[in-house]
Amino acid sequence: MTPQSAHGSPPHATRRTAKAPLTWHKSSYSTATQTCVEVGALADGAAVRDTKDRAAGYFVADRKQWSAFITAVKTDRFER
Repeated sequence: MTPQSAHGSPPHATRRTAKAPLTWHKSSYSTATQTCVEVGALADGAAVRDTKDRAAGYFVADRKQWSAFITAVKTDRFER
């Protein structure tokens, strides 16, 4: 997964060809305090950003990375 600046470029690197998602989605389980992340679909994966600091940018996961992450979440492989 590659961190992205607010403009879609990795910090201190050349601009990637991946564009920012047109729409971002926040979980319906999120609270009004905005302590969550937003996900945007990309042609080859997904982008994730912090809801409370959208200007900080986002990171991109390719399709294989995103699929592995979702599988890990669904199978409860993270500590609570």
